[in-house]
Amino acid sequence: MSTEPLPAAGAGPASAADAVAEAERLHDAFNAVWGNPGGWRALTIVNHTTVGLRFLLTGLGFYVVGGILAMLVRSQLALPGHAFMTPEVYAQVFTMHGTVMMFLFAVPMMEGLAVYLLPKMLGARDLVFPRLSALGYWCYLFGGLILVSSLFLGLAPDAGWFMYVPLAGSTYTPGPNSDFWLLGITFVEISAVSAGVELAVSILRARAPGMSLEKMPLYAWYILVMALMIVVGFPPLILGSILLELERAAGMPFFEVARGGDPVLWQHLFWLFGHPEVYIIFLPAAGIVSTLLPVFARRPAVGHAWVVVAVVSTGFISFGLWVHHMFTVGIPQLAQAFFSAASMLVAVPTGVQVFSWIATLWLGRPVFHVPMLWLTGFLVIFVAGGLTGVMLALVPFDWQVHDSQFVVAHLHYVLVGGMLFPLVAGLYYWLPHFSGRLPSAALGRTGFWLVFIGFNLTFLVMHWTGLLGMPRRVHTYETGLGWDGPNLLSSIGSFVMAAGIVAVLCDIVLHFRYGARARPNPWNAGTLEWATATPPSPYNFVSLPAVQDRHPLWSNPSLGDDLARGRGGLALIDHGRRETWGTDPASGAVREIIHLPGNSWLPFAAALLIGGVCICLLLRAYPLAAAFTVGSLAVLLRWSWENGTHPLASPDARTAPGDPPLHSRTFDGPGLWGMALTLLANGALYLSLLFGWLYLWTVAPAWQAPPPDHGLAAGKGAGLLLAAALALSAGTLVLRRAVARLRAGIGRGLGALLALAALFGLVHCGLLAGVFSAAGLAPTKTAHDAVSAVMLGYALVHGALAALLAALQALRVRFGYVGIEAPYEPLVVSQWWHYSAVTLWASYAALVWFPAVWGMGGGA
Repeated sequence: MSTEPLPAAGAGPASAADAVAEAERLHDAFNAVWGNPGGWRALTIVNHTTVGLRFLLTGLGFYVVGGILAMLVRSQLALPGHAFMTPEVYAQVFTMHGTVMMFLFAVPMMEGLAVYLLPKMLGARDLVFPRLSALGYWCYLFGGLILVSSLFLGLAPDAGWFMYVPLAGSTYTPGPNSDFWLLGITFVEISAVSAGVELAVSILRARAPGMSLEKMPLYAWYILVMALMIVVGFPPLILGSILLELERAAGMPFFEVARGGDPVLWQHLFWLFGHPEVYIIFLPAAGIVSTLLPVFARRPAVGHAWVVVAVVSTGFISFGLWVHHMFTVGIPQLAQAFFSAASMLVAVPTGVQVFSWIATLWLGRPVFHVPMLWLTGFLVIFVAGGLTGVMLALVPFDWQVHDSQFVVAHLHYVLVGGMLFPLVAGLYYWLPHFSGRLPSAALGRTGFWLVFIGFNLTFLVMHWTGLLGMPRRVHTYETGLGWDGPNLLSSIGSFVMAAGIVAVLCDIVLHFRYGARARPNPWNAGTLEWATATPPSPYNFVSLPAVQDRHPLWSNPSLGDDLARGRGGLALIDHGRRETWGTDPASGAVREIIHLPGNSWLPFAAALLIGGVCICLLLRAYPLAAAFTVGSLAVLLRWSWENGTHPLASPDARTAPGDPPLHSRTFDGPGLWGMALTLLANGALYLSLLFGWLYLWTVAPAWQAPPPDHGLAAGKGAGLLLAAALALSAGTLVLRRAVARLRAGIGRGLGALLALAALFGLVHCGLLAGVFSAAGLAPTKTAHDAVSAVMLGYALVHGALAALLAALQALRVRFGYVGIEAPYEPLVVSQWWHYSAVTLWASYAALVWFPAVWGMGGGA
């Protein structure tokens, strides 16, 4: 690593040879700090470029698995009375096809592309939590492997990718099939939520100087909305999976009618996730369209501000539509009318985006390279899928075609048309960025036409099959019902489409070796990712750009060369740390320098241990699962220890004259935002739990309310719960006092205050443990006691973590990692304490006050 001072911006070397030598010296110096190791140590890489590519390659692998399963389904349905698969195997195959495509391909691919692109597009060197990105990838890989392994064991889930109960419950699926889905998907969801937090904070806090929200690329807007939707939308499914697994493994009834549960609660929790999921998949794909169309139309996007408003509106509206998947389960007619209208409302912001794309093409001078061909296919298919969506939003029509092949066809038009076509367009567009080479235009066009023709032959015909009355999820059918010909055509079409996909995959693979060398910025794009080298270095930019408009490369085509020669910001590397700008979320003004962690075994080890927990739970080896849980916690605490001012996190705190301080030396920084968004996800899960509690109490057909003298509503149990809430609140106030003193520049007594807060946390845990015995809960007998136990367990886990985090901070004060010079971390921890106290008081109100107000005899 070089320690020589670098030339000031604009003070370039005297000759061209000197300029090249200087650029190479800079590259070597940055590579010494940012470079990726080889061999086994490649498992330690946390750099976003590598992690993003790993997401993409793994997603493609799972896509091939899902595609093969689709071919098996179409082979089975090609002929009436076909015995290619048994009903049991068919149920596993179509369940895993949907599960793999939705959970292991669509969302991870979009997240992977965003992880790869966003820092480059925003003018940053990396995402703000690189270790979290790496953890997310390993969780995704291990969770996916656990799930897919069930196919080879003959124990794959077989209740549909929506896992409706009671079909997925222990009565009708007594084997581990459903457990594979519940545990594997929950594991994968950790990856999705961590990526959501990572992407949202990075977009808000690590943009190039001058890149205000107004100047932010449209793709970043789409990803920001998608990331926030993941943070809020995925926790209901995580909660539902936990509850169903508790019901299956521990006998706690949440969805069983006889003991006070309700299977419709599962549908609510699933579709609270499931409908936003469609937009979580669609929005980043639309972001690709909004990025590529202006490039190939050779003009800026029409109505940039209107598109942003439409994207944000779509995100909000999508959370109000989940009931339109449940029109046939007995929802009151007034609610059906409301959700029917809301479902149609989403057409407005979608229409704004479509009109912007058409207007951009109309006013531009479009050129039809291969990516543009896929975008055209997207416009045709997605608009058609949107029209059938409006049909399904009409309650009477939905009643007629519900659970028919028509719905399957609509789903594929929206998801394949809305996601796969833009994704392939994006892959063709950015392939030169990945490899420095161009794909084959002939192979790309062949692949497009095969996919486009095959897709429409498959699913356009399937609309007709559904209107003829063929239900979905059936293993086979009798001849003479009018379904023979349409099914055969659909199956032929699916194989034509598969041939097109094979052509595309071959093109992608072959171009790395045989593709022609691409020139820099081969499409003449205006966004910053094309200012890096192709393929890019691990640090993206030797020096960081500042921007003045939305299309910096159109304004300054030589920007990439200038940055490579150190004529931008943060061009020093002699301090040995990875860093990027921390900027204001609205204006893009520089606020601090964010220093980033280097390569580490911690993410891989944490994911491996969490995977061990999942496997042990599958095997019902609970003591071993507990041991893996303790191991995971130990690794995560070590992760937390190597943070802030720890020498491994920030070996040198020096900054150049005129530069702002490191984020860990301020009261600002991305960790505050990361914790806030994590708690937002946590809050979504908790609100889903509260919703479940109130739903069961008021709607469950056989709700069994406890007697008035129940231990939680009166007596010792309620008193202990109140004391626990008071103890946690007292600890929160102590922590607030510690933070206030830090803000006033007073470091004396900081360790003692943090230790006192930890002590209050321990007292709170002891009192909560007493509530369990004093309340006399029987969680396996009634849904009331089961939900009460989960709410108390939730509070206990949060209180214990609060105490542990405060104790850790007290220890860090003793080691000198936290103090008035580094006041950052207690602020982050205090957010957790406030959240834990608020949710505990909410639980107290739900468990003690609500029954008194509503009356013990609620429900049925």
